[in-house]
Amino acid sequence: MPTLNLTNEQVIDLIKQLPIQQQGEILKLLLLQEWEEWESLSRYGHDKMQTIAQQRGYNWDKMTEEDKERLIDEIVHEK
Repeated sequence: MPTLNLTNEQVIDLIKQLPIQQQGEILKLLLLQEWEEWESLSRYGHDKMQTIAQQRGYNWDKMTEEDKERLIDEIVHEK
């Protein structure tokens, strides 16, 4: 079977020519391929924030979204 070599731009142009439903199927396929890695990264981030919050005397899971944002802002702007 011959191999067809296309640039990323050519592949994107071809996908744009597909009906919207087929474009959605391609998007779903691509997202599912990366889902496990994203899920792992999300768990890591959550676990890390729980640890950091605990070290500062907070319970990450009981904090409001505002409190979480404040804590993150505090961490980002530390020197």
